[in-house]
Parts: sequence; C-alpha cells; structure tokens
Amino acid sequence: MTESALIGLLRKGDETAFKEIVTTWQDMVFNTVLGILQNEEDAEDVAQEVFVQVFESISSFKEESKLSTWLYRIAVTKSLDHLRRKKRKKRFAFVQSLFGMNHEEKNLVTDFYHPGVALDNKERAAVLFKAINNLPPNQKVAFTLHKVEGLSYQEISEAMQTSLSAVESLIHRAKGNLKNQLNIYYQNHK
Repeated sequence: MTESALIGLLRKGDETAFKEIVTTWQDMVFNTVLGILQNEEDAEDVAQEVFVQVFESISSFKEESKLSTWLYRIAVTKSLDHLRRKKRKKRFAFVQSLFGMNHEEKNLVTDFYHPGVALDNKERAAVLFKAINNLPPNQKVAFTLHKVEGLSYQEISEAMQTSLSAVESLIHRAKGNLKNQLNIYYQNHK
C-alpha cells in the first residue's frame, strides 16, 4: 500500500491503517524519543503520545513532506515538551525543598542503554549519552537525529522546522560542546 493510500485510510479513521503506521514506524519513533530523553519509561510514554497525536491530527498533515518526516517532527516536539515539563517540575521541587517540603525527584538512569549501541561499548556509550544529555535542547535534538538516527541535515531541518544552516550550526556547536565535556571527563578519569 502506498503512503498516500495509507494516509487516506487513516483520515477515514481506519484502524488497520493506524496499526500499520504504528507497526512501521514505532521503532523509529521510540529510538528517536529515547535518544533525546534517555529514559525508557519516559520514551515509551512520549512515543505513545506521538502516535495519539498522529491519529488525532492526520487531517492536518498536508503531505508536503514524507510521513516519516512528520513523525520525526512530532517526536522531537513531544520530547522537547516533556523535557520542559520535567525541568519545571525540578525547579518546583527545588523551591519546595527550600521551604522544607521534600519530594524526591526521579533521576536519570546512570547506566542508560540505547538499543542501537553494542553491548561491548555500553560503558563508553553511557559516558557519551550523559554528555549528550547535558547539551542545550536544540543541539541535543539535532545531534541525536544525525548521529543516532542517521538523518541527513536536510531531513533534520524539516523535522525541526529550521533552516539547513541552523542545523549545521547546531551540530557543529554540539560536537564542540561534546568534545569539551568528554575531554574533561577523560582527563579526570585517567
């Protein structure tokens, strides 16, 4: 079935078309979200939100780009929204702790594992993903989409709804920031 026919069926509320979209793109969406959030439980929740939004807003999809590009865009947006909500919760928890109302925050798993990383590289990957997690959100997204998901700069610019030069700049700055962080880490762990 062509992508256009699949979209047409989904617009009519066809459950089989929706199941096919989920089956076809669930790994891509989950891995993208996981690469940005670096937390499996959060990634599962956000990936589900992505597909709920696809189902609810398929009528607004103009088919000017590929369906996968639209899915990346939704996954990135949902992931960034989740990070912002989490940051607000942490700030609120900090304020509460100042007034003696302690609520423990769930920390990121220190041995984060991405399914695309070979087991023998797990330790180095954990260090790298921790460094990636410290990048500013847009750098983190651009770098993850390029290096972890293998998207081209053009695909990233479409998914992030930004210019090609902005993507090039984000990835260049991300590489510089990662290089600095990893140099510091390895100097301290000789």
